[in-house]
Amino acid sequence: MQQQQLQNQQTSANGSETVQQNGTDRTLDTEAARSETQNGVADGDPPPTLTVVQEEMVRLIGQHLTGLGFKKSAELLMSESGCRLDHPAAARFRQCVMDGEWSKAEAALNELRNMLDNPSNQTEMRFLLLEQKYLELLENGQAMEALTCLRSQLTPLQHNMERVHQLSSLMFMSNPEELRVAAGWAGIGNESRQALMDKLQHFLPPAIMLPPHRLETLLLQAVENQRGQCSYHNTGSDTQVLGSGGSLLTDHSCPLQAFPCTMVQCLTDHCDEVWIARFSPDGSKLATGSKDATVIIWDVDPETLTVTRRFTLDGHNFGVVYLAWSPDSTKLIVCLQEEAAELTVWNAEHGDQICKVSNSPDDSLTCAAWHKDSRKFVCGGMRGQFYQCGLEGHILDSWEGVRVQCLAVQNDGKTVLASDTHHRIRGYHFDEVQDHNIIQEDHGIMSFTLDSTGRYALLNVANQGVHLWDLNNRTLVRKFRGLTQGHYTIHSCFGGDNQDFIASGSEETNLYRWIHQYEAYATTVILCTCIGNVSLARSSFPPVFLGCYSNDKNVGIW
Repeated sequence: MQQQQLQNQQTSANGSETVQQNGTDRTLDTEAARSETQNGVADGDPPPTLTVVQEEMVRLIGQHLTGLGFKKSAELLMSESGCRLDHPAAARFRQCVMDGEWSKAEAALNELRNMLDNPSNQTEMRFLLLEQKYLELLENGQAMEALTCLRSQLTPLQHNMERVHQLSSLMFMSNPEELRVAAGWAGIGNESRQALMDKLQHFLPPAIMLPPHRLETLLLQAVENQRGQCSYHNTGSDTQVLGSGGSLLTDHSCPLQAFPCTMVQCLTDHCDEVWIARFSPDGSKLATGSKDATVIIWDVDPETLTVTRRFTLDGHNFGVVYLAWSPDSTKLIVCLQEEAAELTVWNAEHGDQICKVSNSPDDSLTCAAWHKDSRKFVCGGMRGQFYQCGLEGHILDSWEGVRVQCLAVQNDGKTVLASDTHHRIRGYHFDEVQDHNIIQEDHGIMSFTLDSTGRYALLNVANQGVHLWDLNNRTLVRKFRGLTQGHYTIHSCFGGDNQDFIASGSEETNLYRWIHQYEAYATTVILCTCIGNVSLARSSFPPVFLGCYSNDKNVGIW
C-alpha cells in the first residue's frame, strides 16, 4: 500500500508533457535533451566514470522511471551514463513475459540458467510461466490448448503438485470472472503479467535484473526508520508517515499535538479513589470503578471527543478493583476487593445485571477476562480460585490451587494467560486440561496486558518497571524504567494507531510514555495526583485517548 501511495504521489503531476522546475515552465523535448549539455558532459563526450554505488543509483532511477512510464527518459539516462538497466538476456526475458510470448519467454529463461544463483530455481520459474500461460488460455476460451499445457508441460515438471491439482479444477469454471476469483488472479493483461514478473525477479541476481520496486523499497525503509525515531508518532496513515506532510522532501517528524499530552477533560463524579478504568473495545464507552463501590459508564463522543456520564452501576458491597469489557463491547465484568466472594456481569448498554458468580463465601475473584465469543469468561483471585464461567453465572470448569493476579485470553480463543504468585505467566487450556509456563520473572507481576496481535505482553513488575515480552519466542524484548511501583497495582497499556508507544502511570505522580523500540521515555507528563494509572481507548477514531485514574477521586482524559 505504501509503495502504491509513493507511485501515486510521483505520478499525480505527470499528466502532461510540461513540468515546472523552480517556478519556470519547461517543455520536455527528447531531441533537444540529447543535444544539450547535461552534468557538464556534452553530447558525444564519454560518460563520467561512476563508482559502483553511483552506477547502482543510476540503475535504480532508470528502473523507477520505466515503472512510471517514462521509457524514453530511462533509455536516454542509460545511454548517457553508459549503464545497463538489466542484462540483455534478462531484458529479453522481461519483454517476452510482458508481451505474453510464452515460448520465447521459456527460451529466454534457458539463456539465463547459468546466471541464476541457484540453477534449480529454473524449475520454479518455468512453473510460474506455464501457470500464467495456462490461465490465459482458459480465460481466452482455449480449453484444449490449456489442457495440453496442463498435461504436457506443467504436470511433467513434478513441481508444486498441490497447485497443479488446483489448476486442473479451474477447467470447470463457467466464466472468466469465476476463473479469476477461484485462481486468485487478475486476468489477462499487464497487471497479472507484472505480478508474475515481480515473482520471477526474486530468482535473478540484482546484477542481472534489479529487484522489483527497489527504489521505492529503499525509500520506504528510510521513512520507516524515521518513523521509528519520531518521538510523537501516533498515526497509521501512510500519507502522514511520508515526510512531515506526506512528502519525501523533508524528514518525518510528528508535532507534539499528535500525541495526547494535554488533559482535555477531568471526570469528578466518583466519591472516593478511582481504582480502575477501561475503555470498551470499540472505543464508544468508558467504565470507571472506584473504592466507593460504584461503576460509572460513560459515553465517548467521536465528534466532540468528549466523555459524558451515561449511568451508574451500584449495589456492590466492596470497592471495585477490576473491570473487563466483553469483545463485543456490550457486557462488563465487575470484580471487587479480595474480601468479596463474588463478581457481577452487567449489561453495559442498559445497566441491567446479567448474572453473579459466587461459589463459596471463602472465594476471592479479583480479576477476569473474556473469551472471544463474549459468551464465556474466566475469573480468579489470590486465594486459589480459578474458574471458567458462562453468562448464567455457572462455573463450567475450574483449576485448583492457582493464585491468580491478572488474566487475559489469547487470540487463539482457547489459551488463558494467568500471572500468579510465583512471578510467572502460564498458559491454561480448560478444554484440554493442559498448562505450560510462558514467562518467568524474578519479581511479582502486578498486572499485564496484551497487544492487539496477542504476540506481545506488557508487564508491570514490582520495583522493576515495565517489561515487554515476546510470547511467541518467550523472550524479554525490552525493559522500560523510570516509573516507581511498589505497593500499588499499576496498569500500563499499548498506544497509538499502530501501538507504537507504551504508557504507564507511576506512584510518584508521573505519567510515562515510551517509544516501543527504545528504552528512553520520550515524554513525561506530571499529574496532580498521588498515583497515576493508565488505560487506553482502542477506538476507531482519532485521537487515541488515555484515561488516567488515581486516588484523588478523578479521571483525566488525555
